[in-house]
Amino acid sequence: MAELLYSRRVRATPFTPGVEAAGVKGYTVYNRMRLPTVFRSLVEDYHHLKSAVQVWDVAVERQIELRGPDAAKLMQMLTPRDLRGMLPGQCYYVPIVDETGGMLNDPVALKLAEDRWWISIADSDLLLWVKGLAYGFRLDVLVDEPDISPLAVQGPLADDLMARVFGEAVRSIKFFRFGWFDFQGTSMAIARSGYSKQGGFEIYCDGTENGMPLWNALFEAGKDLDVHAGCPNAIERIEGGLLSYGNDMTRHNTPHEAGLGKFCSTQTAIGCVGRDALLRVAKEGPIQQVRAIEILGDIPSCTDAWPLMAAGKRVGQVTSAASSPDFKTGVAIGMVRMTHWDPGTAFDVMTPDGPRDAVVKENFWI
Repeated sequence: MAELLYSRRVRATPFTPGVEAAGVKGYTVYNRMRLPTVFRSLVEDYHHLKSAVQVWDVAVERQIELRGPDAAKLMQMLTPRDLRGMLPGQCYYVPIVDETGGMLNDPVALKLAEDRWWISIADSDLLLWVKGLAYGFRLDVLVDEPDISPLAVQGPLADDLMARVFGEAVRSIKFFRFGWFDFQGTSMAIARSGYSKQGGFEIYCDGTENGMPLWNALFEAGKDLDVHAGCPNAIERIEGGLLSYGNDMTRHNTPHEAGLGKFCSTQTAIGCVGRDALLRVAKEGPIQQVRAIEILGDIPSCTDAWPLMAAGKRVGQVTSAASSPDFKTGVAIGMVRMTHWDPGTAFDVMTPDGPRDAVVKENFWI
C-alpha cells in the first residue's frame, strides 16, 4: 500500500509526541488530524482495553464553540433533539441534520452555560455549516474552534487512574455529565463519556501547551495499573454498536435510518432547520435502518461496504465488520432494508473473499 504523506493540512495533536513514543503503528485522517488506529495489534489492544486502562489521543474530536446571546438558539437549529431541558454540566448526544433531515454529524454537545456551548464533533466539516447558519440568520453568536483537545481515559480501571491525577471527586461524575477540575493551574472540563463501552472519561485539555504534561501525568500515575496508550478499537466499538459517521451513516441517511430516532423530538424541537423534513420521515417511517449483523466464519478486513444479498437481490450493506475474539464470530453493523431487518433474518454478505452466511441480531453484543 502506498505511503500516506503528511503536510500542514493533516495536523499533529498536542499529544502526538506521546503517541509516537508509545509505538503507534497506524493512523487514519480524521478532521484533518492524525487519529491513531493501532499500537500493539488490534486484538492485543482490544483485550487490554477490556481488562485495564488506556489513554487515547482523541484530539481529532474538534470542538465548535458557540458563544453569545443566540448560542442556545443556534444549537437548537442544528439538531432535532429538544434541548430546552438541558442544564449546564450536561452532555447530550445530538444528531445534527441539514434542511433535508440528512445527517451531517453525530457529536456530543456540552452545555457550559446558556450562552456558551461546545460541540465535540465526529469527522465532517461541521464548523462551516454552523458558521453559515449563524451568518445567514444574522445571529448574535461567535462560532469558532477553540484550543481544546480531548484526551480519553477508557477501561475498567479508568476511575482509579483519574482519581490519582484529579482527586477522588472525579469518581462522582455521572454518565454524560461533566465537571471542572484543576490540572497544574488550568481548569479543565472532564466528562464521563467516551467512544467505548468499557467506561471512562474524556478530558477536555485546555491549551496545546498542556497536552504533553497531562499525557505524562496520567502515565506516571498509572504505572502499576498497566496503563497503555490506546485508541478507539474497531472490534470493541462494533460489538457495542457505536456508530462511525462517514462509515455507518452519511448525510444521505436520516437519524431514523441510523437508529437514532429516540434522539429526535421533532414535535417539540422547534427551530431545527431539518424539522419539517424529519416530521415527514417520522410519519412515514424509514425504509432502511442500522442493524447488528452476525457473520459466520472468518472474515477479511472491512475497508468498504459489502453488499447484503437475498434471493439474488441487494437488501442492504455491511458498513463495519470485524472478527470478535470474545464472541467467536464475525460482528458487524449494516444498513438493512425493512423487508429483511427483523431479528433472525438470514442473507449472504458479499465479502472480498467471497460470500458469507449472515443473520440479523436482535441487539448488539455489549
